[in-house]
Amino acid sequence: MDTYERRVRVAAPLSEVWAFHASGDGLVALTPDWMHLRIEESRGPDGEPDPEVLEDGSTVVSSIRPFGVGPRQRWVSEIVAREEGDGEAMFRDVMREGPFPHWEHTHRFYADGDETVVEDHVEYELPGGPLGRAVGPLGVVGFEPMFRHRHRTTRELLEG
Repeated sequence: MDTYERRVRVAAPLSEVWAFHASGDGLVALTPDWMHLRIEESRGPDGEPDPEVLEDGSTVVSSIRPFGVGPRQRWVSEIVAREEGDGEAMFRDVMREGPFPHWEHTHRFYADGDETVVEDHVEYELPGGPLGRAVGPLGVVGFEPMFRHRHRTTRELLEG
């Protein structure tokens, strides 16, 4: 399994950064326009439509059309873990349906004084079977612009 990691320091308190990332609205705000993201549906663990907070067991059905080219790609994610502690928080989403044979994204947040460190850790497998596995380490070429955008936007929106 290949991995991708990136971190950013945000000059905002953990409570604000955590609340922003815990909703579908945060996902939309952080996704680059060139991905043409559409949230088709979100459900809480009890089946409640459009929950305010994406708890453990929530699902998000979205579609993307990178660069507006080709058909829309369906992406179904499930929140499989969500924890809050003293000065830290995390949630993990797993792609249940979509373009990657494997995608597990862990989002960690750590308070550091009045600031927050945001860490993204993705375990993934590129499509294409043996060829996808062979070029898997090159996934960073595609992921870096998206995560750089996500982190820059997080800072812009939360640092005020």
